[in-house]
Amino acid sequence: FGLFDWEETVIADDPGFKASSPLSRLDAFFVHERGGLRFTEYNAETPAGASYNDILAEATLGLPAMRAFMKQYEVRPLPSRHNVMHALLDAWQQFSGQSKARPRIAILDWSDVPTYSEFVLTQNYLHDQGIECVIADPRDVEYRNGKLVAEGVDIDLIYKRVLINELVDRCGLDHAVVRAVRERAVCMVNPFRCKILHKKASLAMLSDEAHADMFDRDACAAITRAVPWTRVVRERKTTHDGEEVDLIPFIVRERQRLVLKPNDDYGGRGITLGWTVNDTTWERAVQDALAAPHIVQERVEIPSEPYPSWVDGQVELLDRQYDTAPFVSRSEYMEGLLTRLSTSPLLNVTAGGGSTVPTFLAEPR
Repeated sequence: FGLFDWEETVIADDPGFKASSPLSRLDAFFVHERGGLRFTEYNAETPAGASYNDILAEATLGLPAMRAFMKQYEVRPLPSRHNVMHALLDAWQQFSGQSKARPRIAILDWSDVPTYSEFVLTQNYLHDQGIECVIADPRDVEYRNGKLVAEGVDIDLIYKRVLINELVDRCGLDHAVVRAVRERAVCMVNPFRCKILHKKASLAMLSDEAHADMFDRDACAAITRAVPWTRVVRERKTTHDGEEVDLIPFIVRERQRLVLKPNDDYGGRGITLGWTVNDTTWERAVQDALAAPHIVQERVEIPSEPYPSWVDGQVELLDRQYDTAPFVSRSEYMEGLLTRLSTSPLLNVTAGGGSTVPTFLAEPR
């Protein structure tokens, strides 16, 4: 999985509950003609977008256009944030041994992140459900007298939106949050051990023929169907479409069909789409991938649909590529979707050129 030494240390800690990633999101593309869903990443650490999805759905349902649409179609939203709350409470009940007590929650991330508005939406929702919640910057919390203190109050549970590697890089392993979690003074969702599956090498572990004997026949079939060919970038022999290849020369040669991704990053940072660059840029990206942990992944067909867009004072129908990213809670349940539109083949709102839209199930009346 490409874990660093300090990550190996903290993932050994028991988080106090069963699921290693109570809250996660599978980034996927749905192409019906090509066999359905293809999963390209697993956000097992800080999945964003659940509250945005629900609020956008509520706002969209109230639009006059939807009122007209719903005369012909039965429309059902796919809410997500209720299961965020249930996953947090479930982890807390396992951690504390208290089946009915409500924890005081801190949503933890840097105060200047672009997703801060979603923290406010989530905080308001939790307050409406009778749960105390504050929003805190890791730099402003303290660990004293066996309690983690944020915004002047003792915290029982951290809803962690800050990335673990950013927290450690900026604040160190001796930071108040790290110490409080490791000493079981506070419950944290997602826990440190989420880093194992959050690494992009997790998909390489699934699809690499070297690990096929870890899975039964049905699991192997599901992996082949849903996970694109993925390998950790290093000098080795492997197989592609049943034939043995020398991995690095193969990557260099097959630029048009491959993607290079850092093993642990987000927001589209460091990703190189082979078909969008020239040979020189690609070869340089391959050398960079050999120097730091990366994966290589086979290109997945990205679906597109015409969407209405407001351009220069008028509505135009323009093709937008889109992904379908189901939220997964408690490692078992799919609850709602994050759908992103983009004019770029790199579908990531943080990376620019994209937007988030609500998702509904619609059936003719």
